[in-house]
Amino acid sequence: MRIFLTGGSGYIGRATIAELVRRGHVVEALARSEGSAQAVTAAGAVAVRGGLTDLDVLNHAAVRAEAVIHLAQADSAQTDLAAATAMQDGVGAGTYVHTGGSWVYGDTHGVQDETASWNPPSVVAWRESVEGQVLARAADGGRPVIVQPGLLYGGDNRLIDHFFITPGKLNGAVPYIGDGANRWALVHIDDIATLYAAALSAKAGSVYIGVGESHPTTKEVAEAAARGAGLAGKTASITMEQARAQMGPIADAFALDQRLTSAKARRELGWAPTHDDPLETFERI
Repeated sequence: MRIFLTGGSGYIGRATIAELVRRGHVVEALARSEGSAQAVTAAGAVAVRGGLTDLDVLNHAAVRAEAVIHLAQADSAQTDLAAATAMQDGVGAGTYVHTGGSWVYGDTHGVQDETASWNPPSVVAWRESVEGQVLARAADGGRPVIVQPGLLYGGDNRLIDHFFITPGKLNGAVPYIGDGANRWALVHIDDIATLYAAALSAKAGSVYIGVGESHPTTKEVAEAAARGAGLAGKTASITMEQARAQMGPIADAFALDQRLTSAKARRELGWAPTHDDPLETFERI
């Protein structure tokens, strides 16, 4: 297939391009800068110069494509919806895969799937209206699909780095929030790339959570990261107030207690994650 992809120079984007090319697809990827163009080219895609606000560029690239994967992070709901609309208009009845996230479910109070009610922290609350309008295009002959990745790890992991590095090491210790008993719904970068590729064959209107089987506590992750950093597993608790002061609103998302299942993606798409030991990976960061 010929696929147009946004966010190709980013963490998920580079891995997804590599997986799509490995499967024999031809990929065009949006690139806002020369550096981004070099990154997507190195990953195996053809660069299309422009940004998320260049709606004509997005539309024309989607017209040329048989499917679109939207990975780029927008700075607002308005920007994200406008970009999604332009690309959905362009790709028509071709598959349009939109990126959501598992944080929208809030604290899950046990294991939950895609039928769970939304209870998002403020940092991702805007997603609900956008995703609802994206999915509504199925009624008009479109083929929207939403992938909701869990908290990503592995490779050049910027999101986890944001949690561990932004607060800084506390007297040679890796921080966690509160008692660290909250669980993270994690997914390896290589596994989420295969889920995006698999989602190209999904039915219109489908939503898929993308997480692995293991849901370690944040304290367990911090201890593993501290061993990986040569700190002998030393950790330190920070308060919610300290986390918010140092990280901003995203601290509330990192404090969520989530256990989620990707049984639907496994059942319907044949998705089979191969990384099932995140703590071992954190010990090697």
